[in-house]
Amino acid sequence: MTAQPVPRPRLFVATLAFGGVVVALMQTLVVPLLPLLPGLTGASRSDVSWLVTATLLTGAVCTPLLGRAGDMYGKRRMLLLNLGFMVTGSALCAVTSQLPVLIAGRALQGTAIAFVPLGISIMRDELPPERVVSAIAVMSSTIGVGAAFGMPFSALVVRYADWHTMFWVCVALGVAEALLVLLLVPESPVRTSGRFDIAGALGLTAILVCGLLAVSKGGTWGWTGPLTLGLFAAAAALAPVWGLHQLRARRPLVDLRVIARPPVLFTNLAALLVGFAYYANSLATAQLVQEPTSTGYGLGESVVVSGLCLLPAGVTMVLLSPVSARLSAARGPRWTLAVACTLLAFGYVVRLFTSENLATIIAGATVVAAGTAVAYSALPALIVHAVPVTETAAANGLNVLMRSIGQSGCSAVVGAVLAGVTATRAGHTAPTLNAYLLVFVLAGAAALAALVCTLLIPGRARAGKAKPAFAEAAA
Repeated sequence: MTAQPVPRPRLFVATLAFGGVVVALMQTLVVPLLPLLPGLTGASRSDVSWLVTATLLTGAVCTPLLGRAGDMYGKRRMLLLNLGFMVTGSALCAVTSQLPVLIAGRALQGTAIAFVPLGISIMRDELPPERVVSAIAVMSSTIGVGAAFGMPFSALVVRYADWHTMFWVCVALGVAEALLVLLLVPESPVRTSGRFDIAGALGLTAILVCGLLAVSKGGTWGWTGPLTLGLFAAAAALAPVWGLHQLRARRPLVDLRVIARPPVLFTNLAALLVGFAYYANSLATAQLVQEPTSTGYGLGESVVVSGLCLLPAGVTMVLLSPVSARLSAARGPRWTLAVACTLLAFGYVVRLFTSENLATIIAGATVVAAGTAVAYSALPALIVHAVPVTETAAANGLNVLMRSIGQSGCSAVVGAVLAGVTATRAGHTAPTLNAYLLVFVLAGAAALAALVCTLLIPGRARAGKAKPAFAEAAA
């Protein structure tokens, strides 16, 4: 069964893009609040860090699962379920200061990131072929846009209002988006048949929880500690068993044969590395400008200023999304992604020499954001070109998952570098400037590695399965 193009495509795209910004905002919402939360909740700093870890874990687990469920049971239905989880989690966080309830709420908020691959998939089903690439570019970039605006928004709320207010705002935004989806987003009739792979879902959940929990908490527990090593070992032991099940299953949760194809494999590897490179920009900028002047390089700025430093980056990402779409339409998404990775790497070269002045820090962060915007717009277009129409949501969910894994790995690496390369001045221990420069070198190297993966993606002539897929989507 095929879909008919939506009658109001601009409103349709705007609705889904707004939802993408709202759910992406959840990912960075509490970051400026983390130094204050031990005092607000009476919990330790390590316990408070679970407010980020819980969001990461549920987002990583639910993105591929809800993507597959969308392909099977209806993408609009899963969008609304996703928003319901987000609104419920936001409401829990808004009414409590108890850490266990806050963690539960943040876990429910984390599921919301699955909205983006679901939105990309329903765009492919419902839009005319000539509008698909540009719409997907806008939708994909909302992950970076929402994250870039999330930090200054929450920093301003923390500074000028009760911190629960930002969660009430999220409730209102989530409810508004659900109403817009009900009014303007039709259900796609495109389905894949068969039963949901419950065993595959449980196996993937166990692998992701073990692996990402070890990566996220390894710095706190110790990288050679028994719990960290045990979780890594469990993930490594489960992975081949799960992979064998997926290869044998009639309707697998993840079609490993599809994702092993070079166009999909190298696109997902590039997504992981771009996620690493992107997240280093946000983490390092937010902390760098707040370092005290006693370090010799720090600016001693407030949490509000650190959040506002990323605002130009967010605006840049909004402006560049349609530009990226036009580049992809004219030269192909592979060429566009190569340009984006080059721009990312160049941005970190800029950051290496501009880390002691607020204006140049903002300029460097904005260059990196520009590369991220173009990359995030091109990645899903490559996936859509490479997979069957009935697997779009699941395949894009896996691509978003790879970005999330890259971000979680980046968080662990940045945390380890900033905690390990320190100096004590005037009784205050802080990372040295070399620690931040090392972060920029690692992020730039990740961008160059993403460029290599991009160049390994087969070109149009060799990956000639894209046109039939788009034709099928538009039929």
